[in-house]
Amino acid sequence: MDTIRRYGRITREEINRCWLRSSVGDGKPIPRRTFYNYRLGIQELFNVNIELDPITFEYYIDETDEHNESVTSWLLNSTAVNSVLTDSRDIADRIFMEDVPSAREFLHIIISALRNNHTVKFTYHSYSRSKPQPNVVMEPYFVKIFRQIWYVTGYVPSDKKIKTYALDRMSDVTEQEEIFKMPEDFDAEEFCRYVFGVIFDKTEMRDIKLKVDNSTAKYFRALPLHHSQNEMIEDNSSIFTYKLRPTPDFVNEILSYGERITVLEPKELRTIVVGKLKDALKNYEVGK
Repeated sequence: MDTIRRYGRITREEINRCWLRSSVGDGKPIPRRTFYNYRLGIQELFNVNIELDPITFEYYIDETDEHNESVTSWLLNSTAVNSVLTDSRDIADRIFMEDVPSAREFLHIIISALRNNHTVKFTYHSYSRSKPQPNVVMEPYFVKIFRQIWYVTGYVPSDKKIKTYALDRMSDVTEQEEIFKMPEDFDAEEFCRYVFGVIFDKTEMRDIKLKVDNSTAKYFRALPLHHSQNEMIEDNSSIFTYKLRPTPDFVNEILSYGERITVLEPKELRTIVVGKLKDALKNYEVGK
């Protein structure tokens, strides 16, 4: 699958030559039955169709859905990393990973509930509460990973609102038999379109302009903060523009870059960031 994605379009003969050069080929051509079994397996595992052009006899991946393509890329990268790590157990003491316990423990339950339109029930250990909140019932709409933590967003009937919960703060998670109906007018991709992070409040979408130093600009080009990112290069800096909601997650992201970023617009976001910086400086004032 990775080979076809890299080539764009490739014939069966070219795939076979790549197979012969690879470590899995063992110097022998890929059997036709093996090729078609792998093609079917990819479709089942990644929900990706490898199509054949009847005119050029070239294979290609049908990638008409931008969001599905990003999910597929994430799955492919995860599978590739898993394969590399599996073959590297002899040097495991020299490989350091970030733990994502929420995925290991409860993600499969949430995904199952999403697929079946079943409610989920759990106990939530919020950082803002002294005691855990038991028996939370949610109609899960979608999941999102942010900063190595999985979150689930959905409708909570008891609160009559859409809320987001971190899976790593859950316990006693169970998929219920109760079936709910997704609202016909709810579009998860549109719901997330102008949001950085996982705070989905009522903050309005704004045109945001940031002045970024040259060194940090290189990082932004390689890893854009948001899909709406655009850049205008100046002599000693770059101006990056975005269309998104200036939520607390985005404010914290800006603050994490310190003096390397300056908020130019909008005025209210600039005021919020300046206020946060002043509050931080107060902690270092003499005598405080």
